[in-house]
Formats: sequence, C-alpha cells, structure tokens
Amino acid sequence: MTPEMKEVRRKLLKDFEFYAKHVLKIRTKKGEIKPFTMNEAQKRLIEVVNRQMELEGKVRIIILKARQMGLSTAVGGWLYWWVTQHEAQKAMVVTHKSDSTQALFDMTKRYFDNTPEILKPSTSYSSRKELKFNILDSGYMVATAGGDGIARGETITQAHLSELAFWPKSTALENFNGLMQSIPNEEGTAVFIESTANGVSGLFADTWRGAVEGTNGFIPVFLPWFIDPSYRSTVPDSFERTPEEEELVERFGLDDGQLCFRRVKISQSGRDLWQQEYPSTPEEAFLTTGRPVFNTEQLQKMLEAAPEPLTKMNLVGTTWEQDLRGELAVYQEHDPAETYYIGADVAMGVRNGDYSVAQVTDSKGDQVATYRSHVHPDYFAQVLYHLGMLYNEGKIIVESNNHGILTCTRLGKDLAYPNFYTETHYDKLTDKETIKLGFASTVKTKPLIIDQLRAAMRDGKIKLKDKQTIREMMSYIVNDNGQMEAEEGTHDDCVMSLALCNHINEGYFEPIAVLDEWYVEAI
Repeated sequence: MTPEMKEVRRKLLKDFEFYAKHVLKIRTKKGEIKPFTMNEAQKRLIEVVNRQMELEGKVRIIILKARQMGLSTAVGGWLYWWVTQHEAQKAMVVTHKSDSTQALFDMTKRYFDNTPEILKPSTSYSSRKELKFNILDSGYMVATAGGDGIARGETITQAHLSELAFWPKSTALENFNGLMQSIPNEEGTAVFIESTANGVSGLFADTWRGAVEGTNGFIPVFLPWFIDPSYRSTVPDSFERTPEEEELVERFGLDDGQLCFRRVKISQSGRDLWQQEYPSTPEEAFLTTGRPVFNTEQLQKMLEAAPEPLTKMNLVGTTWEQDLRGELAVYQEHDPAETYYIGADVAMGVRNGDYSVAQVTDSKGDQVATYRSHVHPDYFAQVLYHLGMLYNEGKIIVESNNHGILTCTRLGKDLAYPNFYTETHYDKLTDKETIKLGFASTVKTKPLIIDQLRAAMRDGKIKLKDKQTIREMMSYIVNDNGQMEAEEGTHDDCVMSLALCNHINEGYFEPIAVLDEWYVEAI
C-alpha cells in the first residue's frame, strides 16, 4: 500500500466527514441517490461529536432540532461508519413507530449496498431489521419503542434513540432505562438522543433539561430552523417586515426569504406548531399541548432572561447556610428595610411526589427566592418559620388543604409565627366568628388567586427569575372540563405558591391583632 493510499485509509478510519463524502450514498429530498455531503446542521452536530469523543472518549449527545434537517441521516451514517470500521461493535436504532424504524434501516442498508467493494464489510446475516458483519464481529439492528424488553440481554455499544419525545408514554421510561443499562460507560460507546419537541413535559424534555443543567452526562445540541438554507420562500414585491419580524432580524440575522417561509408555515399550521417544529430557541420548542393559562410568549422571554441564583442555601438547625445543592435558591440580595411576602404550597413529602414550595417576593413584586423540596409537612413549618425570620418576619400565607393542615397548625400555633395569614369565618347559626389558620383553596378561591396572578403577570407587576417556576407556569393549562391544572406529567406547586404570595402582596392581607382569648381552628 502506497503512502498516499495509507493516508486515505487513515482518513476513512478517523474522519467521518471525509468518509461520508466518499463512501456513503443518500436519497435526497428530490429522490436522487447522491454522495453524502453534509449540510450546516449535520456539520455542527459532527463537530460536537468529534469534540466529545476527543475529550471523553465516548459520545453522549441529546439533539433538539427543527423538522427535516437530516440529523437522522447524519447519526445513521456515523453509526454505520463506526461499526464497519471497528471490531466487536453493536449499534441499535430505536424509533417511535414502525414505519420510521423501517425507513432508518433502509437508509443504512442503502449505505451498505453502495459501499465500494474494497470497503464493504463481509456479512453473515441480513434481515429487515439486522445486519451482521462476521469478520468484524460487529452489527447493526433496529427496533420500535413500545415493545417489552428492548435490548434485554444485549450489550450495545452505540445507540440512536430517534424522536424520543414521541415514544409511547406508557413504556418510554422503561425502554429508555433498559437501553441505557445495556450500554457500558466505556470509551468508544455512543448514545444519540434526537427529537423535535412534543410538549413541555415528558422523557425527552426532562432529559434535555438535565443536559442543559449538566446533571445527566449528556451534551445538549440545539439546531435552529434558520441554519437550513432550504427553509426560505420567494419574497413578493409587496413584502414589508412587521415589527416582530424586525426584532427577529436583529436577534437572529434572518433575511426576507426566511421571514416569508416563516409566514407561510405559521399561516398553514399556527404559531404554536411553528415554534414547536421550527424553533429559533430551545425555549420556543417546549410548548404546552393544552390551553395555557398564562401568556407563553411572555414566559418564554422571562425564561430566556432568567438568571442563575445568586446563592443556594439549606436550613441547618435554625440557621440558613450556603450550600451548592441547597433547596433555597436566592435571586436577590436581602434588604433589611423591605417588606417580604411568602406563599407556601404543602405536599406529602415523599420522593417522586409533589414538592413543598415557598415563594418569596418583595413589595415591588420581584421574585426574591424560591424554596422547593420533598419535606414532611411538619418540618416544612420549621422551614417557613426560619424563612420568614430571614426575610424580616415576612408575611406568610400557607394553603391549608390536606397536608397543609399540619403545616398551618405547627406554624401558627406551636411556633407562633408572628405574621401568619388567617381567615375569619362567621357562623350565622351560632353568631360566632372563628379564626382559621391558612388559606382554604376551594372551587371558588383557587380560580380567584390564579386569575389575580394572571392579571399581575399581564400588568407586569411580577418579575420572575426562577426557571422552574416559569416552566411550571408554561405547563399550567385549562383542561377539557374547564378546570385549571398542571399538564399531565408536570407539577404546579411553584404556580400555587406564587399565586398565594401574589394574593397577599396585592393588598388582600390584613394582619390580625393578637387577642387575649381567641379560637384557632385548622381547616
């Protein structure tokens, strides 16, 4: 083998882009079979792949993308390249439905059929779902999400989990966990998760956020619609930009052809579907699938501008101490002259359940801090007591329903917090007034405080900084029965605690004078 041939062989082994251009054949959107020359989105993805492989020796990437950008083609090509250039490799592709599974397998079979004979691996088995390369002892297989036991008993070295957001909800987590357990955490292994978004909640959305926050080992790769040169339309002579489009031009550098493409798509399917399938930012992609209670565009802007906490703290004994993993996220410096308001939503305190949340705002409506944790209602009363003391004996309101009864009783009676919200109820039969601890959420009062919060948001009276709160507000919907609730698979603890906080911040709070003799009843 000549030095020139050795260099070519080395590049085929080490350089996927070189290999793709000279070896792989794809079917274009026009139905032509041509060499695989990567587009901008595919190049950006492979750059991240190469960087992670160089730094960590393995690939763990999650891809959030616009529609039809050729990412499945790029990932499929990379998998084929890897398993045909290395020994003892096993790649698996899992998609959300059977016709997509077959399409991706056919794509890989096309790669194989068009590989030059000098580079084509010897096969011992080929079916509609599997290719086995006997000399390399490597292989490639496909499966459809939803079945039981995907990859059970297998050792997978490379995986492509396609359209994860659309996997059947009933089995998605089980299938995903089973696949991840079958992939060793070793050099040379690779996992690609790739999908368009499908709602604000679910496995894909949660995995994406974990990647963004750096907690699950995946690298997030976002590819906006406007990097695809084919996403543009003819510009009519009468075209004029709207103020919103001028903002998009300034922000993303769009041209008139791209703006026309955007207009056409929005007119065909609506703004919400446009943002989900052709997002400009990751925040745009994750939209609620129901009727949102709050303005999602306003919330998207808040989410994009939301800062990281100034600090995080945990309650240690009776003192708040800084802790990188603290449950109290602080967004604003403490002001000893300020009046603070604290709204609290109480949960049972079990893992994988709802959270107990306390929101702190100041008199101007700025979100100052957020406490969020799985704590027992009894201990949550202590948290609230010391949180109130930290914030100048701030005014505290706690929902008294269900588990909140215990928190209200401990905070109002046992700990005798000095600035606790109470309600006075008049009994016509006995002609007596009863003071009850906390806020009773009913079919009448819950819509009241949510409507107050919605109005405060609309009027700009509240300035949100906590990302979790903003996300919960984005997934807070009106269901088919006209009731307001969290979208399936999401929480509303941050929403309810903020609504309570806003309720007393808007002037509904009236301190009750300390009486010599009074009756306290927790509802």
